[in-house]
Amino acid sequence: MKDHSDGLTASTSPPTHTAVVMLPGGRFLTACAVVAGAILLWGRFAPTSVWLLAVEVLATILGLFAFGSFRYQIHKNALTYGMLLVIVATFCGLPGSQWHTEIADRGWSFWIGQHLLSFRGLDDLIHADTMLFILGLTFFVSVIAQTRLLEGITFFLLRRNQGSILPTVIAVTAVVAFASGILDGVSMIGLTIRTLVIILMLAAAPPAAVRYAVMVCTAVTTICGIWLAYGEPPNLIMKANLYPHLGNAFFLRYCAPAAIASYLVIAWQLRGKLGGQRVNLDTMDVLDANVADVRFLQAARHGDVVTAVELVEDHAPVLMGRAEGVIGRLRNGGALGSALILEDVPESTRRQLLGHFVSEDLADGLDRHYVLDVAGQYEAALQAELAVDDVLASMARTRRRAQKVGAFALVPFITMLIVHGIDHNVPLFLASFAGFFAALPAIGRIPRMRRLALREAAIEYAEYYFLFPLFLSITLLTNAGFFDAMQGLIRHGIETMGHAHVGFIQFLGSTFLSAILDNNVVADFASRGLEGLDIKILQFFAMAQIAGYALGGCWTHIGCAQSVVAYAFIQRDLDAGYTPMQWIKEMTPVIIQILVLMAVLIYAEGALLEWF
Repeated sequence: MKDHSDGLTASTSPPTHTAVVMLPGGRFLTACAVVAGAILLWGRFAPTSVWLLAVEVLATILGLFAFGSFRYQIHKNALTYGMLLVIVATFCGLPGSQWHTEIADRGWSFWIGQHLLSFRGLDDLIHADTMLFILGLTFFVSVIAQTRLLEGITFFLLRRNQGSILPTVIAVTAVVAFASGILDGVSMIGLTIRTLVIILMLAAAPPAAVRYAVMVCTAVTTICGIWLAYGEPPNLIMKANLYPHLGNAFFLRYCAPAAIASYLVIAWQLRGKLGGQRVNLDTMDVLDANVADVRFLQAARHGDVVTAVELVEDHAPVLMGRAEGVIGRLRNGGALGSALILEDVPESTRRQLLGHFVSEDLADGLDRHYVLDVAGQYEAALQAELAVDDVLASMARTRRRAQKVGAFALVPFITMLIVHGIDHNVPLFLASFAGFFAALPAIGRIPRMRRLALREAAIEYAEYYFLFPLFLSITLLTNAGFFDAMQGLIRHGIETMGHAHVGFIQFLGSTFLSAILDNNVVADFASRGLEGLDIKILQFFAMAQIAGYALGGCWTHIGCAQSVVAYAFIQRDLDAGYTPMQWIKEMTPVIIQILVLMAVLIYAEGALLEWF
């Protein structure tokens, strides 16, 4: 979808942005293998340096930014796995690391048993427990999403607010902000974006307002999700690195106030962007009025869920040049069937599209309904939609049963979270997998919907694959003693500047690094420098770092997984020429406001630390 200044017609000129050129990942991997071989050979004659290892890790992290933001790009998996070969080769040549000593004293078999064949060893290497928890949570949330719970809540609130967009969006984002602390903000954002875009298009909101709402979803699911450990991967990574000092009580005490205050800033920003927008409930189309049931029906019948605009874009060739006109009418709040008729789309094509959108057996009745509605024969149009109403009512009953099962699945999920909180030896990932297997019966008897949920979850989790080599690289740095210097630097800063200033510097550093790098990696890297500090000081600095990871992750289009999802949606469905600099420009005002608020909280906590 392209962004239009008048909301009705699209420019047919080619996009002005420069096309991305993907460099061959296979050649990069081969080059890395050659370099790794050379380093291994060199290590037989002279030891390598821990600083070389640190430079290689830093180059990998910076490479993710450089080769993911500009014209010439390398797939992030090829980049990280290729560089891992180089990093491991360098580590093998280091003299006197903990693992070298362990292997020399007890042999390879002991090292393999301790670090590769035990769950605790894999957790130390690559955050196995955290990554498995995210895997289970991704599948759990994907199943819950198929019950269309968020769409149902959104349109219930829209009716309660008599069609007013602002209070509806504020209430929905508040629900999402709360859920993001428990159910993974990465899983929540895609569903939230699509739901908000639907109601904003019904209100014929300006393209800039729709785009801003998409961007705000990033802040809602990231910054506002820091109130508990389980919603944000950086929180889980810090919790694992600094165990047992960062429990649930820490997040509620230190991070929840920051999350709540940040949400208030976001809500105020929304007030300026969405104030006055309204949906006319009396003239709402039958499909729009029952959007949760329509989307449930789409997943059940077709194994896919699309908006009306996505449907038109996917079938643009059969519309023979009319697609842009149809999209323009949809953006101005028009119904799909009416837009097709008003753009003179042939009857056979209209019924084909309506069949793809809802169901083939309802296409004829829907088309008659829209023909009569456009002709002004409203009573006859209502009669023509009765069959549609019956099918949607049946879907509503099935959907509500599925939602009840999904809600019940929260019981074993939360129970296992509590058990893990009491006994840390119980793996965290058991909670998310318990929730997933309990929720799966909600859609288990609907084959296409079940396959859709599993496919979407697998695609989403694939975005995390690049993290495994980065986590291993940072573990190698830790084992080589690199972070001892960072811990000494923090202690020196406390002695010369005081806790509050050092905490604020860590916040700013985490914000900046997370803006240009992935905040999961920054969390794993920076949190290692806090080990060994006094518990109160450690928790204060951890709070400052967590606030920075969340804030910086939203600032750019690559700072966190949520930003990646939102930016991709804008480019794909709102404005193909949207650039990273435009993202930064539009996001900076809310980032600065939250940054000032976080600074106040950090210095207030610093003062409390000094007094008590």
